[in-house]
Amino acid sequence: MTDHETWSDEQLTTAVTVDGHDLEVAYHEAGPNDADEPPVVFVHGIPTWSFLWRGVVPAVAEERRTIAPDMLGYGNSEMTDGFDRSIRAQELMLEDLLDGLGIETATLVAHDIGGGVALRYAAHNPNAVEKLVLSNVVCYDSWPVEFIANLGLPETAEMDDDDLEEQLDGAFAGGAYGEADPEFVEGMKAPWLTPEGKVSLSRNAVATNTNHTTELDYGSITAETLLLWAEDDVMQPYEYAERLADDLQNAELSPLSDAYHWVVEDRAETYAERLVSFLEG
Repeated sequence: MTDHETWSDEQLTTAVTVDGHDLEVAYHEAGPNDADEPPVVFVHGIPTWSFLWRGVVPAVAEERRTIAPDMLGYGNSEMTDGFDRSIRAQELMLEDLLDGLGIETATLVAHDIGGGVALRYAAHNPNAVEKLVLSNVVCYDSWPVEFIANLGLPETAEMDDDDLEEQLDGAFAGGAYGEADPEFVEGMKAPWLTPEGKVSLSRNAVATNTNHTTELDYGSITAETLLLWAEDDVMQPYEYAERLADDLQNAELSPLSDAYHWVVEDRAETYAERLVSFLEG
């Protein structure tokens, strides 16, 4: 069994209600359930899924309960047509998921559009977020990038399997700093290499809505925040981390060199060390 198959096998599922739709969410849970500290919730971006956090979750789960959901339309969560996949809807998913799990306060760790979800959640639920970790996240008008915008074209759903896989190889293998781990590349591609997955990927991409981050009052976010950001990313450049540091009430910059957009994979060990240190505070 491959690493991503093992991760999928370990996932649990639950139902959430978003905009009146009852939808299934898959999530990975690890760590002690009786910990005194709030759980750590990991939120991925596009076109990834919770497997993105494979190199970080184990270090955190030694002391803290961890929850890593697949967003709606991603990974092993619901992929059927007929529901919104925007970060507005993903925020509602996260809220209902945490409520269903009995989690009143959490630390959020987020990447890419998962960061847009986390920023919205922290702005709208300031008392529910203990700490916030943002890594090369979408914010303000920093997105969508051309690669994702193109995936939202109708042709994606009808694309030849080999052509789609070639594009994803370029995103995950070509987007790594140095030689990519084949298991990372295969794991990231896996959810999209089915007929349902191709359609869902297109729907996810077209749902990227910049208005959902330009409308936010960033100054209302009170959570202690760590901007654990890859300096060499061209998709969500470091200047956005600096802007967030100015606008958030309590934010610390923590740049990571020798890392592109997939910073969680490029610098997994250092990322985990800094994250654990921040959590221990």
